[in-house]
This record gives sequence, C-alpha cells and structure tokens, in this order.
Amino acid sequence: MKPPAPPVAAGGDAKQTLQLAMQLHRQGRFDEAARLYGLLLAKRPNDVDANHMLGALRLQQGRNEEAIRLMSAALKVNRRLPLTLTNLGLALERTGQPAKALAAYDEAIAVKPDYAPALNNRGLALLAAGRIADALASFDKALAIDANYVDALSNRGLVLLELNRREAALASFDRAVTINPNHPDALANRGRALLELGRPDAALASLERALAIHPGHALALNHRGGALTELGREEEAMASFERALALRPDFAEAHENKASALAQRGRMAEAAAAIDKAIAVAPRRARAYFLSTTFAKVKPGDPRVQAMEKLAQEQNALPVNEQIDLNFALAKAHRDLGDPARAFPRLVEGARLRRGTIAYDETRALQGFERARATFTRELMERASGGGDASRLPVFIIGMPRSGTTLIEQILAAHPKVFAAGEIGDFDKAVEALRTKETIATPYPELVRELSAAQFSALGADYLRRIRALSSAAERITNKTPENFTFLGLIRLALPKAQIIHVRRDPVDTCFSIFSQNFAQGGVPYAYDLGEIGRIYRAYESLMEHWRMVLPADAMLELRYEDVVADLETQARRLVAHCGLEWDPRCLAFQNAERPVRTASIAEVRQPIYASSVGRWRAYEAFLGPLFEALGPSAAASREMGKGAL
Repeated sequence: MKPPAPPVAAGGDAKQTLQLAMQLHRQGRFDEAARLYGLLLAKRPNDVDANHMLGALRLQQGRNEEAIRLMSAALKVNRRLPLTLTNLGLALERTGQPAKALAAYDEAIAVKPDYAPALNNRGLALLAAGRIADALASFDKALAIDANYVDALSNRGLVLLELNRREAALASFDRAVTINPNHPDALANRGRALLELGRPDAALASLERALAIHPGHALALNHRGGALTELGREEEAMASFERALALRPDFAEAHENKASALAQRGRMAEAAAAIDKAIAVAPRRARAYFLSTTFAKVKPGDPRVQAMEKLAQEQNALPVNEQIDLNFALAKAHRDLGDPARAFPRLVEGARLRRGTIAYDETRALQGFERARATFTRELMERASGGGDASRLPVFIIGMPRSGTTLIEQILAAHPKVFAAGEIGDFDKAVEALRTKETIATPYPELVRELSAAQFSALGADYLRRIRALSSAAERITNKTPENFTFLGLIRLALPKAQIIHVRRDPVDTCFSIFSQNFAQGGVPYAYDLGEIGRIYRAYESLMEHWRMVLPADAMLELRYEDVVADLETQARRLVAHCGLEWDPRCLAFQNAERPVRTASIAEVRQPIYASSVGRWRAYEAFLGPLFEALGPSAAASREMGKGAL
C-alpha cells in the first residue's frame, strides 16, 4: 500500500485557512477542502503547502495528472521536500511513467536518507520494473529505519513471493499482521502466501479477515477466489472473481484466475474470452499469454505470437516469474507452429530461470528412493501384512508426471460410481498426522519399521475419512498424485484392498514432456534440467521394479499410455475391471466428464483420444543429448524402437 504522505506543516498569513482545509481533508470532505485549497492558490499560486496538499487530495481521488501538476508547482519553489517528491513519484507511477517515478523517489531519499515512505514506494516501483534484488534491498532499508513499518513488511513479503521464498514471505506478512491485525493488504497478501504454500483453508481464513475489514478489497477477493478453487468450491470462487472484476475491471490477474477456473471446468470458450480481456487490459503481462497457450493450440497468424516476441525483446525489464511465463509461452507457441529450432531455446531459457528460483537437492531426492528400497524389503512386507483397512474405496493412479495419469483418471471419472479427486496430498497428510499423534520422530520411510498393525489400520482409516469427505456416495475415489509411487509399500500395508494403477509412457516422451512444462509454483523441482529429469526417471524405474518384487502380483495394474491411445476400449475395460466395477460405455467419452481438472493436461483431457503426443520428442532429438546420457539404456531403447518400448 502506498498512502499519500501526511500533511505538510502550514505557514504564512493564510495559516488559518490552510488548517481548516486540512481538517476538512482529514475528515474526507474532499470537495470542501479542495475549494479552500483553491482559494488559497488563487491568491498565492506559488504557495508550497497549498500546492502539496491539493496535490495529495487529487492523488487520493485518482486525478493523477492534476496531482503531478500541483506537486511539481510546489517543487519548483522548493526541491527539498521529501514528502512531496514521494507523492509525485506515486502519481508518476500511476500515469505509466516508472522511470520518472523512480527518479522522484531517489531524489526524496537524497534529501532525507532515512525517509522510510520513499524507500517503501521505491521498492514497489523496482518490483514492478522486475528489479527484484533492488526492491528487496529498498524494503530492507525502510525496515532498518522503522522495524514496525507494516506497509514495508507486507511489500517485502511480495518480493519474497516473487523469489519463491514462500515461508520467508509468510513470516513477513505474519509480522505485519501482528503489528496491525486490521491491515487488509497484509492479510490479503498473507492469504496469497498460504495459498502458494498449499494451505487453502488457512488462506481463506486470512482473506475472509481482510474482507471483513474492507469488503471491497479487490485483491483479497481475487485471492479468495483462488483459495475457493483449490477447495473445490468452484461456484463461490467464480463469484469472488466476478466481484473483484466489478470493482476493478482492469484487474488483469483476476481475469487470468477467472480464465483458469473456467478452463478447469472445461468451459474453454469462456476461458479464452476471459484471457483475451486480461491481455487487453495488461498487454505487457506475460502470465496471460502463457495461459492462452495452455488453453488452446496456437495457430499460424495468431497476433499474440508477435506480441510475445516484441515483449521478449525487453525481457530483462520484467519480473523473473513473468520472464519464465513468457519463455514457456513462446516455446509452446513455436512447438504448436512446428518450429522446434525456435521452440527449444525458449524452453531452455524458461527452465534456466525457473531452476534459479528453486532449492532442489538432487542428492537428497535420489537418496529418498534408495531409502524406500532399503526399508520395504520382502521380509518387512510379509511381516507387516495382515493389518490395515480393507476398504475398496481408494484408487491410486501413479506414475511419473506427464505419463498419462490425468487421462486415466478422466476415463474413470466418466464412470457414475467414481469420484475423481485429482492430485490430493491426503495420504502424505495422513502419514504426518500419524507421526504427530503417535509422537514418532522417525521420518518416512524408516518409520514403517516401527508401526504396529493397529497403527497401519489407523493410518488407513484416517486416509479413508479424508477422502470420504470429498464424496459420500462414490464407490471408488481416485487419488491421482503421480508421486504416490514412493508410498506404494505403505499404501499396501495400510489399505491392502486399494486399487493401484501404474501408468507408464515412453521414457523420453515422459521426460521431454516434463521439461516442456512450467509447473505451478515449481511443483516438480527436478523438471527444469534435462540431466536431473533423466536421473530421477532412472531412480523411479528402479523403485517401480522393486515394488514389483515385493508386492503381490495382483496388487497393481500397469497400463502403457501408448496402448491406451492405440486401443482405448480394450485398455479402458481392463482399467474398470481392475477397479471392481461393471463396464460403462461413458468411459469412452471421457472428454465429456464434468469435473474440474487442475493439472498441466487441462486442455488435453477435454479432447477425444489422440496420438500426436506419442513420439513428440523425436522432433527435438538433436537437442536432447543431456537427457539421453542421463537416461542411459532407457533412452537407447526409445531411440531404437520407433514407438519407444517400456
């Protein structure tokens, strides 16, 4: 938040009139105050205080050009006015003059180096210009002067969110709210941080607090819509986005979020219209272009491609997350247009930028696979069997990201007895809840060695309670979190009758598809380096081979994505039968299933089955050397066999 500076001290013969005008100004009686300021200036056009105060009033009214004229008149008489310079900077920002605004803030700081409001406003201007490190430094300087400066704490949190330092951002917002529990901006920004941390319930609570204080807070309404979307309350989410846009029709982010919510429901034409509005109101905002390329295939002559290329010429002036979106959008556009030579460099640049925002410990990740193999021995599985909850309600669809898990879930979702929950972290949450309740310090997977039959049963029952809350009537509830393959041994012990479907796809197609995605909030941390992707894939293959050795032969149905594409009905019938359900022909028209889809496959699953994604990597073969090296024999098999055997 950037409030106008507080009133300037009065002086001169017109002191009484000025004081009365300022009193009316503070009371919100703007027209009366403006009339008195005007009377003063009619007699004394160079009066510094009157020019400043009327300029501040016009700034509050959104009459920014008039504010610039008035404050410039005050500064023509006296340049050493940090308050006036700061308000001038704010008016210049609002009229699209960021360079002049920064100059005004810098001049204010030169006059008064410890003037925290100028440092705070300067930080926001730098953030808008994509100068993230400089923005953080400016907020830190403001807080060094005033550690309880709530606006600076809240704005510093925004910079930390841009850097994907979400826990640190939340701490900054928490401190702001501790100092001022009724600060709507801080509460709204805190809600955003909690949402990005995967805590939509807590996010919603923070956003509702902001709206209780300020019902017309468009930013809080926008983030509230995001939280409600994550909670599956789509109609309420849409209403929240609509309220935000009614208040601020030019709110590009709200248009984008509305478009995403519509796309998740399969309302693609409406989503496209909403994203067009986002681009119209903010043509330099890369996020809207990125979303537009995910909603539909880019066709020759699309004017957005030229607009993106033009924006890319000034890429370094954008915040890093906008640069990432822009590069992935251009990569997708050129891929759709059949130009791998232009697409791949954009992928590399987008991935490089995204990788720079992610703290990923490859050694630790690979060791996690080895620890699972060492823990879940055949002996342990035999010894610990016999407990758990025997419900047939849960279905786990597992595999690597981009392997076809969304397609498989969508086929099942078309069955009237299935509720498709999507990518939910409920099993992981149930494990952590058990650790907390039983005060188990040992982490997963080693904790399994300490669990009793009763604890396995409790874990299964807790997971069932969580998913049953999603649907009271369904006979099967799916969990499509691909990485649940790391939990298969524990799933078997806690839920021995759960159905497990393992989806496999050609290794190179899988890995290249992962590399091609700009996953939400860095959700797949190894996705932005071809070597890291390949090494994780080999670790996944090794772990899956281990599960085949220690689990019963009938514990898991394995489906090849390529087989599903080639013969949908045969594979769909296998899938439905494995889940213990009678066949329903609606499963063949999965694209018509009315359910929200919140994955990178948001557009693909709304289409009938297609084969164009099989062997897609071959057009990029010349660029994939690091991936081939990391994959080793798996890549060699794909390259030798036209379809990519698994």
